[in-house]
Amino acid sequence: MAEQQGLPDVWAAGDAYEPYIGRWSRLVARDFVAWLAIPPRQRWLDVGCGTGALTQTVLASVEPAAVIGVDPSEGFLATARKRVDDTRASFHFGDAQKLPADDASADVAVSGLVLNFIPDPAKAISEMRRVVRSGGTIAVYVWDYAGEMQLIRRFWDAAVALDPAARDLDEARRFPICEPQRLADLFRGAELDSVESRAIDVPTVFRNFDDYWSPFLGGQGPAPTYCAALSEDRRVQLRERLRATLPVAPDGTIDLSARAFALRGMRP
Repeated sequence: MAEQQGLPDVWAAGDAYEPYIGRWSRLVARDFVAWLAIPPRQRWLDVGCGTGALTQTVLASVEPAAVIGVDPSEGFLATARKRVDDTRASFHFGDAQKLPADDASADVAVSGLVLNFIPDPAKAISEMRRVVRSGGTIAVYVWDYAGEMQLIRRFWDAAVALDPAARDLDEARRFPICEPQRLADLFRGAELDSVESRAIDVPTVFRNFDDYWSPFLGGQGPAPTYCAALSEDRRVQLRERLRATLPVAPDGTIDLSARAFALRGMRP
């Protein structure tokens, strides 16, 4: 299957992304926002807002003055607008490397599960720094692809066992930035102060095997994109290997966990 090398990631259908990652991102977002401890009535910018999981958490948790979401996927923005019914929130098409926001126009800039997909993550951090006022907060979280983001780790371990060429598509290999020290280096390179990191672990409990497997058929993100490009025979082989290797409880549930690395800093 070497012809799959270089498959472009697909980010178009927000409703298909939700059962794959969105539902778990919301759990991480809850702990992430609590950790930031931002006071009420602040202006937030959600960079790579996707389907609105982090924006919704901010709105529900910290009484912001406003939250502006920016994303390059019109499909994801449509889902965010449909799901977020709050006059304090607005969603706009835009690139993290050239944010559609004025200098020092936000108190907080956040980004959830996005930084590793941006071609120039250092530029994205620089842009977040630009739009945040002095003393404001810049913070991100990304999955621990190489370790404890288990639902994706299990997928790629099975895929590579069947197709060694899939190794180059594995997010752990593609995104070495997704570990605390490299993230901290990015933040310090942007001359941010008070840089701190932490791991956030959340449960990802699937009702049954279909609840785990079906989201990989939605075609949104690297693993589902790979899965969609397989022939039917290869897809069945992958499905059955996963069925045989996942920890299925007697009642059919599959109890995994997901770890994200979070980082925050302050603009001087």
